[in-house]
Amino acid sequence: MTASIVFDLDGTLVDSAPDITAAVNRMLAEEGHAALDQATVTSFVGKGLPNLVARVITHCDMDMNHHSRLAQATLDHYNRNSSTLTVVYPGLVEALDTLKTRGCAMGVCTNKPEAPARHVLEALGLARFFDVVIGGDSLATRKPDPTMLHATFAALPDLPRLYVGDSEVDAETARRADIPFLLFTEGYRKGPVDSLPHTASYSDSVTLPELVDQVLGTS
Repeated sequence: MTASIVFDLDGTLVDSAPDITAAVNRMLAEEGHAALDQATVTSFVGKGLPNLVARVITHCDMDMNHHSRLAQATLDHYNRNSSTLTVVYPGLVEALDTLKTRGCAMGVCTNKPEAPARHVLEALGLARFFDVVIGGDSLATRKPDPTMLHATFAALPDLPRLYVGDSEVDAETARRADIPFLLFTEGYRKGPVDSLPHTASYSDSVTLPELVDQVLGTS
């Protein structure tokens, strides 16, 4: 079934935690702090880079007065290596190919800054699937404020709408926007699947086209 589908990026389309962790640890090394493990950094992902760095500062007992400088340093490190370790989730390309062939219009709505988001999509061969990309610095607000999601859908054809994400932030964004939400269970959520409001969930990206049909057929 044809639809306008908007995807989150990190933890939904790609596993970017290794590159994000590497950028954080390069910043920490420059500040004389020990590296953090990937699980810890991943637990800080979801509300954009400024929030991630703020949580790193708190976790490492650093001075929050240096937040702007440390956030910029982390972003600079990430921009230089944003697709070195990042990988596309298994089955995703096949699913996107199927959806595109069906005439679905697709976009990306991510709290990652727009430039590195576009770079990751280009570097991993995903950019061809998406007609619009809105990042965490594209507008004045970030998810879970629904403004970003509404803006992404506004740039797509007026078709039945679905939002696809992996986290509590995505679930709350969809709820506030009143958009059906498909939850990818293998991403960066913090709590149990049942704790997140969602229309349907999936663990294997290759099943996404079938799930879209099921949800739209009953919505």
